[in-house]
Amino acid sequence: MKNPNTVVGYVEAGSIAEEAGIEAGDRILTVNGHDFHDILEYRYLTSEYEVVLQVEKKNGMIEEITIENDYEDLGIDFEESLADKAQSCRNKCIFCFIDQLPKGMRDTVYFKDDDTRLSFLQGNYVTLTNLTDDDIDRLIKMRISPINISVHTTNPQLRVKMLKNKNAGKLYDIMKRFAKNNIHMNCQIVLCIDYNDKEELDRTIKDLSELYPFVESVSVVPVGLTAFRDGLCELKAFDKESSEKVIRQVEDWQKKLLEKKETRFVYLADEFYINAEELIPDARAYEGFPQLENGVGLVASMREEFDTGIKHLNVKKINREVSVATGEISYKFIKDLCQILEKKVQGLKVNVYPIKNNFFGGGASVSGLVVGSDIYEQIKNKPLGSELFIPSCMLKADEDIFLDDMSLNELSEKLRIKITPVDNDGFDFIERLSDSEINFNPRL
Repeated sequence: MKNPNTVVGYVEAGSIAEEAGIEAGDRILTVNGHDFHDILEYRYLTSEYEVVLQVEKKNGMIEEITIENDYEDLGIDFEESLADKAQSCRNKCIFCFIDQLPKGMRDTVYFKDDDTRLSFLQGNYVTLTNLTDDDIDRLIKMRISPINISVHTTNPQLRVKMLKNKNAGKLYDIMKRFAKNNIHMNCQIVLCIDYNDKEELDRTIKDLSELYPFVESVSVVPVGLTAFRDGLCELKAFDKESSEKVIRQVEDWQKKLLEKKETRFVYLADEFYINAEELIPDARAYEGFPQLENGVGLVASMREEFDTGIKHLNVKKINREVSVATGEISYKFIKDLCQILEKKVQGLKVNVYPIKNNFFGGGASVSGLVVGSDIYEQIKNKPLGSELFIPSCMLKADEDIFLDDMSLNELSEKLRIKITPVDNDGFDFIERLSDSEINFNPRL
């Protein structure tokens, strides 16, 4: 049976596929005589030195094309990027952030994906509740690794309760199968007060650490809550006291695991330290930042780069005023960096504005959830200087658009100022704000 999702959407110029005469609109039927279910199986089958493709051309003719690919990517993108439909989430998690989103956001944020292929290709976290035994066997056969897993708890009964899915309790057995077959994993725990914290958190960290080194790292992040939770499970937000308790608990585990396994293994999201008004550990404590995309070590990573870059900054006297808009939780950190930069660069003035997230009802304070309309309303009458900088995480990964569907250009026109997104990169932060170059001097 033909896979209807294997129509070629794009062929890279100069690629092996183009040289072989494959065009957009052609359909790849088989690879080396095998049907394929999705992009992972396609990549697995095309990793051979000699690849035989059965191709249905746009005119309906069937051709057999033999390619010697020297283990390179063939240069094909399918109309459906996964060569299959993305798998949606079948859970009804008590902490699901999408369930508490307001109306009026861009359409794509309302889709709940839970697709293991996106975990491998894009780093998404998945629950594994929609995998069949055949799916697990295929992942093991293809050596798909690493897989990023939303664990939350290893207690089977509690996981069923939290995810509201009868298959949720099978997780640890699946993970043991992956580990037995050398599949590596990274894990996250969304921590909910009075559910998977305290003794349950101890149990989960212990169970996951027993699968090390195949479970490479674990992040613990606080549950995210908005004002739009009518009809949803009642959950508590982390405050100073509750954050302090989690920090002490995880620090104890880090000490034990550092002695026993020579790794801290489990890492806390920056929010816990900021909520507790405690210093965030330095970069060495994050051991290469394996969970950076989960908000774990963002401050330490950027601070390490900033501290290095500021020493090598090619200082010049300038007359420059710019502004930075950031989430409330990172305001103090960004403000401190800007004050250091102002002292280093004569004539530089940086206005830093914390943006309250009214769009989500005031509960979300991270920069990645700040929307364009909140930025506009809160700084439209503020001094902005010649350029406004925002964290790039406020925008969609592949498009300059905020969560509220406002485009970057629209916000720029409304504020009448150039707006520049900046990554979580201390070097880039320095150079863009100061309009100066960092020239590394090995003697410093």
